[in-house]
Amino acid sequence: MEIGPFIKLNRIEQGMTQEDLADGIVSMSYLSKIENQRTTASAEVTSLLCTRLGVELDNERNVTINDKCKEWYKLLFEFNDRDKIVSAYNEIQELINKTHSSSSALFEIYKVRYFSLLGESDQALKQINTLKEISSTFDNSHQFYWYKFRGNYNSMNGDFNQAMRMYKLAEEKIVNTDLNEEDKADLKYTIAVTHSKLRNTLEAIDYAEAALHTFMRKYNFIRCAECHIILGISYRRIRMYDKSIKNHNLAKHLGELNNNKQIIQLANQNLGYVHSTKGNKEGAIYNYNEVVKDPEVDLTARLAAATSLIKEYYMIDHFDKVREMIDKGFYLLADKEDNELYKLYYYIIYTYHYALEADDEKFEFLVIDEFIPFLKKHKDYGNLVVYNSMLGNHYEQIKRYKDAAYYYQQTNLAYENLTTI
Repeated sequence: MEIGPFIKLNRIEQGMTQEDLADGIVSMSYLSKIENQRTTASAEVTSLLCTRLGVELDNERNVTINDKCKEWYKLLFEFNDRDKIVSAYNEIQELINKTHSSSSALFEIYKVRYFSLLGESDQALKQINTLKEISSTFDNSHQFYWYKFRGNYNSMNGDFNQAMRMYKLAEEKIVNTDLNEEDKADLKYTIAVTHSKLRNTLEAIDYAEAALHTFMRKYNFIRCAECHIILGISYRRIRMYDKSIKNHNLAKHLGELNNNKQIIQLANQNLGYVHSTKGNKEGAIYNYNEVVKDPEVDLTARLAAATSLIKEYYMIDHFDKVREMIDKGFYLLADKEDNELYKLYYYIIYTYHYALEADDEKFEFLVIDEFIPFLKKHKDYGNLVVYNSMLGNHYEQIKRYKDAAYYYQQTNLAYENLTTI
């Protein structure tokens, strides 16, 4: 980062006004020109401004920061534990707080990715708003990551259309940016995932295959596995089940070769979806159980598998198994019921719990007043089909035919939205 934008960023982050920083050193108008790169300050003025900000100009420490930043950037795109990522971040932040570094701009941009990865939406948004103050000074490389990580933030918050706009702006920067092949492939993979979220199935296949070709050449088998999973999901949606199963099995095999439990069980979860869609309940139940019983898999994956098993067992009237999985779900959700990340699973588990206990009042209140509005807010048309239909069936069984007809109509509307995304 050039010294002017660096000074501006540090001033903003420290809550200092231009008047606070300029007082006794330069005029406010001259400081503004320095910060916005309309003039070049003398070494003496730069030193005085940095001293007031508590920042040193140290070339040797700058080299150390650059090396540590490169290592940290890799961590954000690999399967690493949270503690390792946070520890590396804190170490770099402490160094950068004291030293002007050429890595400062990229580090600040990567913070958007970092906060998004940790699920800290408010911090990610705060960082985006801070960086808007200096974004006009970004070069093509910085702009690539700036748009890409803003897309990550939008995606995290479920705004996939805005995420796609950001990713496309990043894609436009590739031509004039000296990026390595894996960075380009990662953007293609990310665009494939976003197309998948938007149900643009053919586009998802195109981008996933493009990313896969690069990762294969680089022998990055975990990233290959991730591409195979997107391809498997896409082929399932267009009912090419054999291709879907083949891609998920390839992903699973690559996960086994690398002893990566997250990839293995993500493949199992999606194989469960394929078998369920085909009507192969036994195959679906087998794959979902593989995920649920693996304690090394992250909580979200185990909850997704547990709730999938609840649905499968409920549809074939294995109510003892439904209760067993509901209890498993309660156990997994312990102390996390108010966490927005797990709200979907909370609603699914309690919906089937009340349905199984024939507690009509609680069932209707939960699904109508809480669950369906939640699904509408998140535009989750797939689950709207399932739970509007469940309500329609519930009212039909208790002979409230007018209510049943209304929710069957809502099922059809949700299905139309799903097929036209």
